[in-house]
Amino acid sequence: MNQLTSIFKLLSDETRLRMMVLLFQEKLCVCELSGVLNVPQPRVSKNLSKLKDLGLVEGQRKEKFVFYTLKGNSLLMENLKNITEKLDHYPQLMEDRSRLALKEDLLNNCCVVCD
Repeated sequence: MNQLTSIFKLLSDETRLRMMVLLFQEKLCVCELSGVLNVPQPRVSKNLSKLKDLGLVEGQRKEKFVFYTLKGNSLLMENLKNITEKLDHYPQLMEDRSRLALKEDLLNNCCVVCD
């Protein structure tokens, strides 16, 4: 039960929820998340750290970048699937998804090391 309440507490934060919806769609670097969400990289890193501590995301290094993906928590995945199937009900999430098209530019303009 503690994990269940911890998941919902983490997702009650708008930035973390937006991050999780994006990571449900594809793996992303801190720079890409920061650019799509229009929030500072330290804030993204801090939120990713909380999600990693709970075992909801994992990072994989590729050259100088760390790309984050969701880990398979069935409750989380089911909720994110329901949200992404109805993105048109959530204007902010639709806007985030449209910014994903710019992710290559965001990665090219990234800091020297993302983590």
